[in-house]
Amino acid sequence: MTILVTGGAGYIGSHMVLELLDSGESVVVLDNLSTGFRWAVPPNATLVVGDIGDQELVRSIVRKHGVKSIIHFAGSIIVPESVVDPLGYYHNNTVKSRALMEVAVEMGIENFIFSSTAAVYGMPKEIPVREDAALAPMSPYGSSKLMTEIMLADTARAHNFRYVALRYFNVAGADPKGRSGQSTPQATHLIKVACETALGKRSHMEVFGTDYPTADGTCIRDYIHVTDLVRAHMAALRHLRAGGQSEVFNCGYSKGFSVLQVIEAVKRSSGADFEVRLSPRRAGDPAAIVAASDKIRMHLGWRPEFDSLETITVQALAWEAHLQQFKHAS
Repeated sequence: MTILVTGGAGYIGSHMVLELLDSGESVVVLDNLSTGFRWAVPPNATLVVGDIGDQELVRSIVRKHGVKSIIHFAGSIIVPESVVDPLGYYHNNTVKSRALMEVAVEMGIENFIFSSTAAVYGMPKEIPVREDAALAPMSPYGSSKLMTEIMLADTARAHNFRYVALRYFNVAGADPKGRSGQSTPQATHLIKVACETALGKRSHMEVFGTDYPTADGTCIRDYIHVTDLVRAHMAALRHLRAGGQSEVFNCGYSKGFSVLQVIEAVKRSSGADFEVRLSPRRAGDPAAIVAASDKIRMHLGWRPEFDSLETITVQALAWEAHLQQFKHAS
């Protein structure tokens, strides 16, 4: 029962592939390598370089490898970029997801796990935010993901097709065994940027917005370790394989940290001080968003193992140091 992982050469996708392989699963990865890396796909997984919007390619992969489940990560994820290029985001995240879903229905794929986002909530009225809260995205990125969720729900009602949509909060950290991590050049993830700055890869870092209605004026986010996140996908896969119904779950720890708190955590973990510049707000950033995570714990039995900001920052720093050595060695 082979599993197709789209975007499996990227940050979260590569961790998913490792978790699946560690669990004895057969895995094929489809990635166009626009932001992913060939080296991030282990040799015991099959890598197909191509686009999820290429329906004939997807059909051939499903036929050749006997794919029974799809875990869909491929897409664009940068909120400010989506504000500048909304049509690009709707094409990459929504139109191509529709194409993938059409093939899944046609080929009899019953289990589909979708990489969604907390950005579908926009600026929630209540914190922590629950899955049944009003959906009001503040960016084309969030809207593009919400549109895909709507398509999934409609498709599940019309066909023999079941899905789980996982709404990620802020993903960070690296594989505890040091096999993968956030490797994207010019990444915008806060912990990644802070780690790069702590190790001297950047001369300084910026904090966007210090006038939010929060304790220290900076945005508050719920950070989830990437390994805990992919294990939520494993729990979702078990749920669907057992005949479970389509569901939507938040993936977070129900704990929020401000931007300045995260930077201080990276400084403590690295033992390095570095320059932090204060800049105006970015479009599309809500002031605070923290997950209510009781639903996924109750329904899927998910229990995080790495739910500590210190653990996340220490492992992110270790991966960043590894990348630095890898670059020098090559």
